[in-house]
Amino acid sequence: MNGTRAVVLGAGILGAACARELALAGLEVTVLDRGGAAAATTAHGEGNILLSDKGPGAELELARLSRRLWPEVLARVADRSAAGARAARAAEWDAKGGIVVATTRPGAEALTAFAAAQRGAGVRADALTGRELLSAEPFVTPDHTAAFHYPEDAQVQPAGAAAALLADALAAGATLRTGWEVLSGIVRRGRLAGVRTVRGEVMADVFVNAAGPWAGTLSARLGAPIGVSPRRGDVLVTTPLPPTVFHKVYDADYVGAVGSSEEELQTSAVVESTRAGSVLIGSSRRRAGFDDRLRPEALSAVAAKALRLFPSLAGVPVMRAYGGFRPYVPDHLPVIGADPRLPGLWHAGGHEGAGIGLSVGTGRLLRELVLGEPTALDATPFRVDRPAVLADPEESRPATTGRQKEGA
Repeated sequence: MNGTRAVVLGAGILGAACARELALAGLEVTVLDRGGAAAATTAHGEGNILLSDKGPGAELELARLSRRLWPEVLARVADRSAAGARAARAAEWDAKGGIVVATTRPGAEALTAFAAAQRGAGVRADALTGRELLSAEPFVTPDHTAAFHYPEDAQVQPAGAAAALLADALAAGATLRTGWEVLSGIVRRGRLAGVRTVRGEVMADVFVNAAGPWAGTLSARLGAPIGVSPRRGDVLVTTPLPPTVFHKVYDADYVGAVGSSEEELQTSAVVESTRAGSVLIGSSRRRAGFDDRLRPEALSAVAAKALRLFPSLAGVPVMRAYGGFRPYVPDHLPVIGADPRLPGLWHAGGHEGAGIGLSVGTGRLLRELVLGEPTALDATPFRVDRPAVLADPEESRPATTGRQKEGA
């Protein structure tokens, strides 16, 4: 594939992961973003690398591939140069593990069955006694009915991880261009041969739509719309605290919120510490287009559920709150692969809130598909021409209310 030109549309963590894989494979890679690198969805994430919230199926297999690749990728970035070592450290890899807690009897039954199914698919899910849970998390509520430890769960600092992947892509010969908003596609002989941007035309052989929540809008501009739309999430950040939360800890109802297709507000308790000592408190999900206003009712609901999980957080000052858009697909599966309607166009997105964790596996899978190599897992469930993806493109267009953030 030497001499093949590839343009990655989007410089968030998915675009960075795809650019890195393609550049290391010898393609001439250019990354275009209408804003700044990792400045939109990636910068507003929590950095989760989770197996604990995924049931058996295609997404779990992609998560397992990514979990295996993350430490390998960061080690290779670090080994490449002194600058690479600094970039890898900035990713703040932390294999802290996760703990899922049920606080009701029905929740305990559902969590126990879910964990059993995951174990059948190869995931480590260890039941904790009450004493073991309090030893692992001394400040968690004593009013729990079941708990499971997921030692394979991990975390990265999202912007730092994206920067490490992108830096490695640039070291392998890729080029980054920010402020290059794509306006339309250039189709020749039925193939996407180029894109028109605010700064001129860019021609290539391969184009990868990695625009996150804006992937639906961008795909429509290119002439092959896909049903990816934004889903809003908000997070609270406390002032730095003494050691209080030692794993990623969330209530068992988080899995249900992740898999919900409701447009109205969905909340669940997700609590974890950062290396700086602040505690991140989530999570919420709502579909409101690109309306980026913080909603007090969403933040209040998130805080209330977190307090039921960690009563000791009562009275702890909240330093700030932030939110971001996640790329939502109705069947809750990513979109990875070639667009059969428009040769030359590929997609890598639709991961919703799991994009950070799934990024390196997605980049690897995309590279294998582009190069025609045997794939590490079955890519069929992620195909572009499935009903949930070829939805009404109106669902992917930005809402007219609120201020739209910069993105790819």
